Amino acid sequence: MKILPALIKFIQLTTLKNNIDESHGLSHSMNVLYYSNQIYQSLVPLHSNLKYQEPVIYTAALIHDMCDKKYIVEQDGINQIQSFLTYKLSKCEITAIEDIISTMSYSKVKKQGYPNLGEYQMAYHIVREADVLTAYDIDRSIIYHLNKSRGDFTDSYQNARELFDSRVLQHHNDNLFVTEYSKKKGQELHNQALEKIKSWDQIIKSYEKISF
Repeated sequence: MKILPALIKFIQLTTLKNNIDESHGLSHSMNVLYYSNQIYQSLVPLHSNLKYQEPVIYTAALIHDMCDKKYIVEQDGINQIQSFLTYKLSKCEITAIEDIISTMSYSKVKKQGYPNLGEYQMAYHIVREADVLTAYDIDRSIIYHLNKSRGDFTDSYQNARELFDSRVLQHHNDNLFVTEYSKKKGQELHNQALEKIKSWDQIIKSYEKISF
């Protein structure tokens, strides 16, 4: 089996096994892969070594949440990823992927800063920034809270709003983007998120007028 179909199947099976909901499942992985490709294309003319790192970048983008501690013990997830990738990529590539996905989360970056991954430093930023860009989707945040909490939609929306106010809408202020593509795209997505929040507020107010 070729590696891309195998990776997709691995994600499907892993999400089922670990009860990973759609906010961190296959559709999210595909969105991170898309943005990773866009950032990569913007950088490869300036960083020729990146063209040799495409398998690392795209694979890390796809499977980065298959070891997310919100769903699984992180090291157990990494061990499963390592076992899956054996014989599909080189040992050096697998190590680079593990280094990227184990240090790219928002919480780790805020607490520890960026790691020094040597020749894979830009590959790291590509995958990390792609993941950050997907965070601007407030619907994804609502879905996550609906699946992880015992609250209803109203509670989940309020939690999502608080997350956006404290984290997502602060991405530029927190200097989480180092590439020009992500700085520009991030601002575009920031503005779209504000419009989406405005629409949700209007929808919710409309439903509040309805009594059952």
